[in-house]
Amino acid sequence: MTSTNGDSQIIDNVKEYYGKKLKNVSDLQTQACVAPGRLVNKNVRVAISQVHEEVASKYYGCGLVIPNKLEGIKVLDLGSGSGRDCYAISKLVGQNGHVTGIDMTDEQIEVARKYIDYHTKTFGYDKPNINFVQGYIEKLIEAGLQENFYDLIVSNCVVNLSPDKYAVLSEAYKVLKEGGELYFSDVYCDRNLEDSVRKHETLWGECIAGALCWKDLISLAEKTGFSTPRLVTVSPIPIDREDFKKILGDAKFCSVTYRLFKLPKVEKSPPLQVIYSGDVTGCENQLDFDHINQFKTDDVYTIDSELVTILKNSRFSDEFEFQPATKGVCGSTGNTVDNPFDVLLEKEKKGEQVSPACCAPGKC
Repeated sequence: MTSTNGDSQIIDNVKEYYGKKLKNVSDLQTQACVAPGRLVNKNVRVAISQVHEEVASKYYGCGLVIPNKLEGIKVLDLGSGSGRDCYAISKLVGQNGHVTGIDMTDEQIEVARKYIDYHTKTFGYDKPNINFVQGYIEKLIEAGLQENFYDLIVSNCVVNLSPDKYAVLSEAYKVLKEGGELYFSDVYCDRNLEDSVRKHETLWGECIAGALCWKDLISLAEKTGFSTPRLVTVSPIPIDREDFKKILGDAKFCSVTYRLFKLPKVEKSPPLQVIYSGDVTGCENQLDFDHINQFKTDDVYTIDSELVTILKNSRFSDEFEFQPATKGVCGSTGNTVDNPFDVLLEKEKKGEQVSPACCAPGKC
C-alpha cells in the first residue's frame, strides 16, 4: 500500500494492536470499541447467537451494522476482523446472497477463515456464501474487489482507524452498485483533535485518536459522491481513565451509525408521500429508516427529495408506494444533518435511555 511514512506507521500500529495486543474484548481500555448498538429484531439476534464463540470473543465493534432487508444481496464488510458481523449477515442474506470481509490483520483473517465450514454447516448451506480477503480498506480495487458490485457495505468501528478516510469512502463508492448503501458505525468527536492526541498510539487503537469531527463526515460524503449522511443511532462514549482525560481535555465522543447511498444522477424529485408495505422481514409493523424517519405500516408520510431518490433507487424500492404530496398526512421529514451530540442531549431531556453499557459478546 502506497502511503506517507506517517500513514504507514499508523497502519502498522493498528495491525500490532489488533493482531498482537488484543486477545479478546476484555483487553480494550476504553468503551469506544464496544459501545451499544440499537435494539434488534429476533432474526438478527438469532443470527448473532449462532456465530462461533471464538469469533464473537474477538469482536471489537462500536455498534451494530446489520440493517434490514438483506435477503439475496451482496455485502462487503470493511475491516471485518474476526468475522462476527460477516457471519451473522451471511445467515441473513441466505444461500443466494454473498458476504465478503476485508481486513489487513493476519491474526484476525486467520480466525475468520477458520470457521467458514463451521458456519456453512450451522446455517444449513450447500456451499459457503462468504469469503475473506486480506487487504486495505483504502485500496479495495487493488485488493481485487469489483467495481459496481455490492448492494451494501457495512463497517463497524473501523473507518476511524484509517489515516486516509477520504480514500476509504472513495473506494467504497467505487465498489457499490448504483443505489447501493454504506451503512456503518464509527466514533465521532465534537471538535477537531490536537496533533498530540492524533499521535497517541493507544488512543488511536482504541478508536479515539482517529475519530472524525462529525461535521467532517458531511464534507467527505459530498466530496466522494455519497448522499447526505442519515443518522440511525447514537450512543455516548465516556472516557473513564484519568490519564486519557488529561490528554483529551473537554473533547466529547460518541458512537454513531450512519447510512449513505450511491444515488444515480437523476433530476431532483419533488417531495412525495409514501406508504410502507410492512413486508420487510422483522419490520412488519414499522420500518425504522433513521432516527427521524420511522414508517408505520400503511400510514402516509411526506418525505424530502433526497429520501424519495434513495427509496426509489435502493433495495427498498419495492417496499413503498409513492404518491404526489398532499396535506393532512401522518408526518413529514427533512434531510438536514443533525449534530449527534445534540441528538444525545434531546434524548436525555426526553428521558430516553442513552446508556453506554457495552455490547460485548452475549449482551446484544
